[in-house]
Amino acid sequence: MIEIRAIVTDIEGTTSSIDFVRDVLFPYARKRLPAFVETHGNQPEVQHWLHEAASEAGLIEADRQDVIELLLRWIDEDRKSTALKALQGMIWKDGYTAGDYRAHLYPEVAARLLDWRAEGLRLYVYSSGSVPAQQLFFQYSEAGDLTALFAGYFDTETGPKREAESYRRIAEAIDEQPRHILFLSDIVEELDAAQAAGFHTGWLVREPQSSPESPRHPVYRDFAAITV
Repeated sequence: MIEIRAIVTDIEGTTSSIDFVRDVLFPYARKRLPAFVETHGNQPEVQHWLHEAASEAGLIEADRQDVIELLLRWIDEDRKSTALKALQGMIWKDGYTAGDYRAHLYPEVAARLLDWRAEGLRLYVYSSGSVPAQQLFFQYSEAGDLTALFAGYFDTETGPKREAESYRRIAEAIDEQPRHILFLSDIVEELDAAQAAGFHTGWLVREPQSSPESPRHPVYRDFAAITV
């Protein structure tokens, strides 16, 4: 049996409900984005990501309102844009620190993460949300501050989650052979990419979803069912 030394987990639909991201975080950022850009748009970091968003959209000469409208449309489309995710993360930080919400975790997740860490496994996150947003998510989770459990975080600056090269970069970054890494996600295309890079995989198919017939990856109903 191959030894698993590191676990890389997705967030949305894996550790946490898609509903929290879709029904709480996205609307929160959408409502506040125009005012945030107007009041923070001269800050260097915000300027950088506004420029990156305009460049990604091919907007050569765009004023601030053009970029705001672009970002709002991308939120509605759930576009996996690194620039959008970075700006959303800045807005979400205000919500977390104000106590407007706490990040949802499925009931068994925190205990399982604690167990794995106690067993000496290194834990990482790979999500389409920006690294700062990931850190906020686990800092302000319903189970308390879990950031000390994680050795690192990866977002789409590492690469698209459905491309095998992104997982090879993660393995190199954490100095571990792919065959010793387990990747957990609810998205089969992400699991396919990780598997192509040599990772072990775990497919989270939570209730009320039905387990697929002849799945290409080991299927788990929750983290408690995962053995390493």
